[in-house]
Order: sequence, then structure tokens, then C-alpha cells
Amino acid sequence: MKAILVGLGSAGFSWYKRLRDQGLLAAVVEVDAAMKEKMQNDPFPFYTSLEEALQQEEADFLVNVTSPMVHTVVNHAAFDRKLAVLCEKPISFDYEESMEVVARAEREKLPFMIAENYRRMTHIRKMKQLLDEGVIGSLSSMDVQFYRYHNVQRRYTVSILDDIGVHHFDLLRYFSGREGKTVQAKLYNPINAWEQDGAIINAYAFLEMDNGITASYNASISARGTETPWSGNWRLEGTEGAIEFIGKEIRVIRDGEVQLIEDYSGIDVTDTLAEFLASLREGRESESSGRDYLKTQALVHYAKLASSSGQTYAIDVPTL
Repeated sequence: MKAILVGLGSAGFSWYKRLRDQGLLAAVVEVDAAMKEKMQNDPFPFYTSLEEALQQEEADFLVNVTSPMVHTVVNHAAFDRKLAVLCEKPISFDYEESMEVVARAEREKLPFMIAENYRRMTHIRKMKQLLDEGVIGSLSSMDVQFYRYHNVQRRYTVSILDDIGVHHFDLLRYFSGREGKTVQAKLYNPINAWEQDGAIINAYAFLEMDNGITASYNASISARGTETPWSGNWRLEGTEGAIEFIGKEIRVIRDGEVQLIEDYSGIDVTDTLAEFLASLREGRESESSGRDYLKTQALVHYAKLASSSGQTYAIDVPTL
């Protein structure tokens, strides 16, 4: 299989090296011609026009690593050519637009996956395995703490939920196996926040999931204390114990005894690209398909509405 890579920024170049090294790269599209220097003397076709690349190159799928504001245009152009698409998050900053993109992919039976890499982290897969094995009984509540100093220049206005929190919200769904029902939220900028016009730096949310499972979320990308892992620190409470992930350690607490988890065998540790390729070969829906990921984006969308209104919002889970 061969891919057209669209976008050669910092994230795009990481994808470039991955596709190149696995023999999957057909061509590169990047509107900034100066970016071609990153490719050095690699012999892959380089285009500044997506339409020209789609006309000239034979490919099986497209990897969309453009700025989020351009995602929809690129996705539709690929769909016009009946290409499968692996797209970086978000589908779009606009929730309604995201729904339309996913609806088209579903209607035309075009494979469409969002590169949700947090689900693929080894410790995340292990925690999910422990939950599924019932080591703490039935899951009852989740608590997530995320603190980093992450002042990175973007071509768009930074929002903690769009940039980072969407990953954590996706893990709420992943760990619980449930969808959101209601959300309360407060999005705000603390006194010590770095400044960017319109940026939203901190987030607090309380979510109720199906089956009565609750989740609390505290996050900051201007924190000056000890940083958490990118996946956050987690406490998963169950009816018979708890799982904690703090720093880089997983601990299971049952009956007052603490067990440090060191055996990571028996879990699927493949990355997003491997999962996407496997789904294409096997003719199945990918784990973080656009249809599934839209349910995560719904959590972000209704958290924003809840923060703006100061009210608890019911989450309307999309059923595409």
C-alpha cells in the first residue's frame, strides 16, 4: 500500500519519516515549497498542489497532517478520489462540520480514522486490560490530573480541550466502555497563564457516563509545578479496589495491599499507523475511526457549551 502525505510541518515530518521508513510513501504535498528541504535528497515526488498530486499519483490512502482549519478540505478531496484517510485530530474545530465529514465517509463506505495515539500507549493498554479482567471489580469513577507547561506556537488559537484534553476525554470512553451523559465544565485562564489572544489554558470538568460511572478532570497547560505524563495521572476506582497511574507506574490497590504492575505482556502495542493498515487489510472499522472519534469530540463540544452557559449539559451522542 502507498500513501500521499499532506503536510510537512513538525508533526507531518514525523509521519514522513514513518511512512518513508516503512516503504509506504508515494508522494508529499506541502503548500510551503521551502519545506521540501526537510526531505533532503529523498526521491519522492513533492507537490505544492493537492489536486495535482491526486491527479498524478497512484495511492491507496492519504495521511492528513495539515493545520486543523484545512482538515476538511483535504479530507473531502481524498474522499472525492475514494481514498481511505488517516487524519490527525481534530476532525474539525467545528463540531457540525466534523459530523458532516464522518457522515460522508460512512455513507460512501470510505475508511476514515483519526490518529488517536494516546490509546496506543503501553501503560494505557495495560490499564484497560486490568479493567477488562475485573481486577478492581466494576469501574465506578475516574479521576484525571494533567499538568504541563506547554506554551507552543500554533497557527490557530490554542484551546486546552482541543489540543490535549480531547485525548484524555477519549480515554474516559476507552477505559469505561461507556458514552457521556452529562457534563459540567469551567474553561479558564489562571493568573500565571502565558498569554495568547483567545487561548484557553485550564479546564475543569465533571462528567457522568452511562451506567452511573463518573469522571472528574483537572488540567492545565501553564502549570509550573511537577509535570504529569502527557496521558495524565489517573485514579480508577472500582467496586473491589483501585488502579492508579502516577508518573510512570501502575499500581493496583485491593484490600489495603498495593501491587506494582511490572508485567506488560499480552497487550496490543501497535501504533496508530499499524492499526490503520490492519483495518484496511482486514476490511474492518479501525479502533479510533471517525465514527467512533466523533463521540469523543462530542464530549469536548458539550464541555465548551457547559462552560459558556454555566449549566450542566446533556451530551447528545452522535449515532452515525
